[in-house]
Amino acid sequence: MREHEFTITLKEQWGEGIVSFEAGSELDLDVRLESVHEGILVTGSAEGEYVGVCGRCLIDIVRPVEVEFQELFAYPGEEETDFEVQDDHVDLETLVREAAVLALPFQPVCQPDCPGLDSKTGERLAVSTGTEQAAPIDPRWSALQQITDQDGMASSRAAEKEES
Repeated sequence: MREHEFTITLKEQWGEGIVSFEAGSELDLDVRLESVHEGILVTGSAEGEYVGVCGRCLIDIVRPVEVEFQELFAYPGEEETDFEVQDDHVDLETLVREAAVLALPFQPVCQPDCPGLDSKTGERLAVSTGTEQAAPIDPRWSALQQITDQDGMASSRAAEKEES
């Protein structure tokens, strides 16, 4: 058994969505290699930071991610496997890349309750403009809005009569 800790610098971008690991970013790896009857069992973890944009409000985000992985690198034989020991070495790049990219969020957000963008102005709703914005009314319900406006006027008139 052998344990190794090292840092790798990515030569190219990993990931194709709205977040990814950028080329030149670093991943910290902690790997444990164990010799077993069928091959070499690799267990480890990778830590790094992904960058991209929030899926709701489109601001830039940078978040840490940690992923664990485990895979058996089989000795060459009659059966074909995805990962094989080659000349007493194992190539961890494919294993770490797959684990790290699959750990990236599909819909990343800047904060868990990010409200996104205003549908009319395109401004971020998380930033307060100081004015209270009324929720848009569905045109199918606009006739009911007139009824509530009339009730509001009737109740204010009744209150005025009671005061006098």
